[in-house]
Amino acid sequence: FLELRDETTRAMADKVREAAQRIFANLPSGGGAPMGALGLGAVGLTGLAYGSANCLFNVEGGHRAVMYHRFGGVQQRVRGEGTHLVLPWFQRPVLYDVRAKPRMIQSLTGSKDLQMVNISLRVLSRPDPGFLPTIYRELGTDYDERVLPSIVNEVLKSVVAQYNASQLITQREAVSQRIRTDLLSRAREFHLELDDVSITHLSFGKEYTAAVEAKQVAQQEAERAKFVVDKAKQEKKSTVIKAQGEAKSAKLIGDAVRDNPGYIQLRRLEAARDVAGTLSKSTNKVYLDTQSLLLNVTDSRDVLLESHTKKK
Repeated sequence: FLELRDETTRAMADKVREAAQRIFANLPSGGGAPMGALGLGAVGLTGLAYGSANCLFNVEGGHRAVMYHRFGGVQQRVRGEGTHLVLPWFQRPVLYDVRAKPRMIQSLTGSKDLQMVNISLRVLSRPDPGFLPTIYRELGTDYDERVLPSIVNEVLKSVVAQYNASQLITQREAVSQRIRTDLLSRAREFHLELDDVSITHLSFGKEYTAAVEAKQVAQQEAERAKFVVDKAKQEKKSTVIKAQGEAKSAKLIGDAVRDNPGYIQLRRLEAARDVAGTLSKSTNKVYLDTQSLLLNVTDSRDVLLESHTKKK
């Protein structure tokens, strides 16, 4: 933009020079003072029109201007937003965008345990408006291209080398904060302000990724085997407890039968009641004897059992 403006200024100056030469060439040689005055007036009007069209420049919102003087060099005063005066040919404004600009930077570096790590860093940067003359004098207008890639790679390599691959994942917040602190310190040396620094992507080499996956699979299989063992132990305890309960139940039933023979009759009555309840709810017709269905509660064998018990 500035080179184009300088070329435009030269072109207009050449046009003014050509117009003045044509005016003087067309003046009659014997015209006298009135014709000479007319020619000088035309030249003056042309120069005034050229100067009024090129002595003003605008600074848009979010921008600043640094003035370069052909005889004094870069001036320390920074022009803010608005319209400003400029001396054509002698002065040239250099515009800077002071708004924060995002930039993605990728870096391949090694961790403390010699694992290759690919990190993508997003940086919001802007120049310090008070140091724009210094930035223009030392770095030019493409300051971010010259500074950010080098300092970001330097900081990333120095910080990542202090952590293991596993720590980069589990302590990502601490790693990001460390990178931000070191990067802010380095950027201030070049009069740059960083509004935000964040890790957007972090990946490892194929070998390390495969090793991590294999480790996770082995841990899952170990946990599964442990679960199977615990399940078998619980089933064994359940079987023992169940067997102990059945043995105790059998012992109690045997004691009940020995001490009170009527216990068997009571159980027969309960079984007959269950069978009768089930048959009463059925819609089918069943023809069976009471002996097979345990419904003959007055069996003669019961009478013999009772008499045998009395004899004892």
